[in-house]
This record gives sequence, structure tokens and C-alpha cells, in this order.
Amino acid sequence: MPEEKSGGGEYVNIVFPDGSVERFPSGATGLDVLRKISGRLAHDAVAVKVNGELRDLNASIRCDARIEAITLMDKEGKPVPEGLDVLRHSCAHVMAEAICKLFPGAKLAYGPPIKDGFYYDIALDRPISTDDFPRIEAEMAAIARERRPFVRVELPREEGVRKVEAEGNKYKLDNALRADGPVLSFYRTGTSEEGAFEDLCRGPHLPDTGRIGAFKVMSVSASYWHGDANSDKLQRVYGTAWPTQKLLDEHLARLEEAKKRDHRKLGRELGIFIFDEDVGPGLPLFLPNGAAIVEELEKLAKETERRAGYLRVRTPHICKEKMYLTSGHLPYYKDSMFPPMEIEGTRYYLKPMNCPHHHKIYASELRSYRDLPLRLAEYGTCYRYEQSGELFGLMRVRSMQMNDAHIYCSLDQFEEEFLAVCRMYLGYFKIFGISTYMMRLSTHSPEELGKKYVGEPELWKATEERVRRALRNGGVPFEEVTGEAAFYGPKIDVQIWSAIGREFTLATNQVDFAIPARFGLTFKNARNEDETPLCIHRAPLGTHERFVGFLIEHYAGAFPLWLAPVQVRVANVTEREEDAARAVAARLLAEGFRVERDINADRIAAKAARAEAAKTPYFLAVGAKEAATDSVSVRCRGRRNIGVLKLDEFVARAKKEIEDRL
Repeated sequence: MPEEKSGGGEYVNIVFPDGSVERFPSGATGLDVLRKISGRLAHDAVAVKVNGELRDLNASIRCDARIEAITLMDKEGKPVPEGLDVLRHSCAHVMAEAICKLFPGAKLAYGPPIKDGFYYDIALDRPISTDDFPRIEAEMAAIARERRPFVRVELPREEGVRKVEAEGNKYKLDNALRADGPVLSFYRTGTSEEGAFEDLCRGPHLPDTGRIGAFKVMSVSASYWHGDANSDKLQRVYGTAWPTQKLLDEHLARLEEAKKRDHRKLGRELGIFIFDEDVGPGLPLFLPNGAAIVEELEKLAKETERRAGYLRVRTPHICKEKMYLTSGHLPYYKDSMFPPMEIEGTRYYLKPMNCPHHHKIYASELRSYRDLPLRLAEYGTCYRYEQSGELFGLMRVRSMQMNDAHIYCSLDQFEEEFLAVCRMYLGYFKIFGISTYMMRLSTHSPEELGKKYVGEPELWKATEERVRRALRNGGVPFEEVTGEAAFYGPKIDVQIWSAIGREFTLATNQVDFAIPARFGLTFKNARNEDETPLCIHRAPLGTHERFVGFLIEHYAGAFPLWLAPVQVRVANVTEREEDAARAVAARLLAEGFRVERDINADRIAAKAARAEAAKTPYFLAVGAKEAATDSVSVRCRGRRNIGVLKLDEFVARAKKEIEDRL
């Protein structure tokens, strides 16, 4: 809508959230507008969105605009993500001011909000340690009590650069030179320039330091300027901030619980996986307990895919360079691939994904529309050269076994096939008790066409709209982000939350409109014409590595019976029942259970404690009475006694529990 002038003065039309429109003098602030809507809303707001742009409450509005208040908490009392970002960005400034006051030689580099907190990179000739945290927090609290306003100052770009240059901070000067636009913005805490803390910053910020709520300095680590290990070494100080002390306390409690559930810690304690320097970083070794979990996951996936009409295939771990040139992976994905090896004058690569091999299987014979959809599935091992600093337990590795499949279908079949994959995800979520999830639709950035993405603008638009329509028609909740698509098409990143609220990217569901044509894949349609199929790349369980890591943390190592590496531990009460206990263990092994024996002269209480520490679902004790009656004394994980059961009855109950995957 055009800017409106009236009565010799300038006015702007402001559209309220309810759709109503009201005129305000040009230059009115977001706070002025919010006061008109509601005094309570004006009090609670920490920023405003003006035509979708996040701005300070006191920023002037000089054009017609839609306005939206940004608060720290919503009506249900839950934190608002954009409000939290403003809070944490402001708290980062308060922490930076405190550190600069306590350590006068500190030079600030960069301090953004991040998930669950914020950090500031700082150059300082002495290390900041955890012993310094109480002093930093006390100084931050003093700044908060002063309730100094965050004041935005804008300067023409050249003048702003000169200002930063005069301050002698090369990191801020680099930031200033990299900034876009004709002006540079600075924020100072206080109405007076004299003695006020000031930092080069885009904003927005809270109205004043008194709004930063509850905060805590969390940790400090080494970092490098621009992430370059050959550049200046900095110190990265992390903090967190929340609207209330209660929310901060809950966050800290979640972190403590997360430490207990850390898959790296539990993975070692429960004998699930290890890494070994002689094998190499990012190359996990699954121990027998881990292999048992992996085999159960494969069994589940194969059963599910067989019912859904998938055909299983197997492909080699390497292939010629030519295939990755055809697929386009080398131009777009080379930095994530291991270096090539040369054999008999030909370059070969370890495969980073299975799709080119599956395309070759599709192309191995002529296809008709009657053959489609064709669903090819494989648990293929892939290799990706993740940077050393990005490796993290099982979550980021260099060798991975993927629950991979590719669905070749016509345009008419696309929506049903795409939604069938989504329904498969939902089925898995139910089995694993995943109640919180989100499908994240990643689309392309038009300016990156031909560079980051294949240069087919019309196909991008059409395919992305096709995916949106399928999700809406299927009632699948999703959010959309720009610039994170695969190079050959849009994708769905499946975000899940564990039992303690930690977010994980489980897998992707990708739509490929480009690569089948590069491989010359076709099928004869009903008019006997050659047509190129769409390809859906999907991996509902992601990689074994990442999913096992998630499950360790999700279950805190206490896996359900069907998935537990050791399902039953059998022990004798006294030495007289050793043979009877061995017979029970042998029977359970013959019935297909994963069993450990704890048959020795130790006290039964010690044996029960070992079973509990190993998080074994069932502990069976065989005493004199049990040995005489072909029974077992059954104890569940969590120290819950079931009582004495006939062995046949226990076998039947446990088998049913496994069959139902409870």
C-alpha cells in the first residue's frame, strides 16, 4: 500500500494483527502503535515486526506497514522464539560489557544468540576460567539493576567505519567492512555517550537492561576468528538467558538430565560402541550390544518396507568418478567426499550416498508405467568426509549405514507416494514413543541457482509447490525454510524431540526432479511415450549411527525389551541352583532371547544390582523353589518384582512384548 499524506502532514497506515487499519503520524514508533492496541501488550513487548522485519520498539515507522508485537512469553506462558533471540542477544551485550569492565584488555569479536543461549568471541591475553563466572554474573546483575536503555545509533557507512577504525579493534573493523547497506548501526547501554558501553550491532535489542531476566554464564572454550584454525585464537564464552528464573532452572535441569543420557557416556558404559584411533576419527565400531540394536532396527525397517512394496538391493562401496560427474555430486558435494583413489588409471570414490547406484539399477531394464512406482531399498554403507571439528559421537560420523530407499514414480503418483513415506515416519514415531516432531520443508534460494542448486528455476517452483500441496492435503505439520534444499530438489528434514526435549534431525525425505534425466531414466507412459520419472529419496530411520545415538539418549540406555541388547539376565540364588539356572538360560537362548548368565557364588542382591546397572529389562533368579517347579522369580528393570512365574508363562509373556514392540 502506498504511503498516504493528509492535512499537510504525513501519515502512515498501520495494519493491526486483527486486520484493522489505523493512521499514525509518519515517524511513530512501534511502541506508539502497540499502546494504541493494548497497554498490556505495549508493556509485555520487547520488539516489533514491521512488514516482517524485526525491529526495536522505539524504531520509527515511516511507511505503511503491518505490525506484530514480539513478546517473551505467549498467552499459554511458553517462551516465544523470536522474543528469546532478542533477550539473548541483549544479554550477550550485557555479558560483553561485564567482561570488558572486569578485563580491560578484552577485545570483542562477535556475539550472536544461538539455540538455548548466546556466546561472545573475545580476544584476551589471559584465559577466562569457570572461577571467573561468578564475578561476571555479579557484574551482569549490577548492569541489569541499572535498567539502562539500549540506544541505537546509526552513522553513514564511511563515518561508521572510521569510528570503528579509531577504536583499534581489528575484529570489529572487519565486521564493519563486511556489513551490508549504506549505514552502520551501533548500540550503547545508556542515554549518555560518556562512559556508556557501545558495540557495533544490527540489533534489535530489549528496551533496557532490566528486561534480561534470568541468566547464567555456562562455559568457555577455544575458537578461531572466522572459524579458521590458521587465524587468531579467541575465547568463546557461552551463556543462557530466560524470561524467568523458573524457566532457567528447568533448562539447567534438562541439561543435567542430558549429561546423564549423553550417548557417548552411556555408549561406553553399556558396551554399545567405541572409537579407536587406529581405525580413525568418525569411524565407529559397534560392539556386540550395539550390533544387536542395529540388527533389530534393520529387522523393523525390512518388515515395514516389505509390507509397503519395497524391493531390496545391494550395491558396492565404491564407484568410478564418471558416475558422480553424471549425478552432479562431484561439482556440488566434493568437499564432503573422501579423496579419490586411482586404480588402473581410473579414479574411484567411496560412495557418499546410494542414489546413483540405484539409478543404475533402475536403468538396467526398460520400464513401463505399469512397473511404477518402483521402490528400491538398501541398508548401504556410505562415507562422508565430515570436518574433524564437526565429528560428535554417533551423531556426526564419517562412516554410516543408511536406511535408504528411492521411489521412482510418475507425477500422478507423486503425492500418494510422498505421503506414504510421511505415514511411515509417523508409524515409527509411535513405536519409539516420539510424540513431538516437525517436518521442515527446505526450499532453494533463487540467487544460488546454477551454483548451489541445479539451474532449473521453473522445475524448482513447480516441485516445491507440489510438495507443499502434498503436505497440506495429508494434514502433515510442517514449517518452511529457504536455502537448505538438496542441490537437485526440495527436501523434508524430519526434526524430532527426545523424551527430555532435545531436538534431533532424524532423516530427510527428498524430491529429485533433476538427476533421473541426467542418467537417462525413462518409462513408457500410457501413450507409449518416453517420460522421466520423479525420484523420492527417503531414509525414515536415517543412519544407524545417528538413530542409535538418539535412542540411547531418548531411553537413557533403558531400551524396551525388543530393542535391548541383553533382554534377560539369569542368576542362581545359591551354588546348588547353578545347573538349574544354566538350563533356564539355555531354554531362553533356544527361544530366541538375548541372554546373559550371572551364575556364580555371589549374593543374589549383588547380581540383581548388576542387572539394574546394565539396564537389563528382566532379571530371573533361580532358587531352590524355582528349580523344583520349573519356575523363575521375575524382576523388572526399575527394581519392580513381578513374582514367581512358570518358565513357560514368562516365555509367552516376553515373546508377546517383543512381538508388539512395547
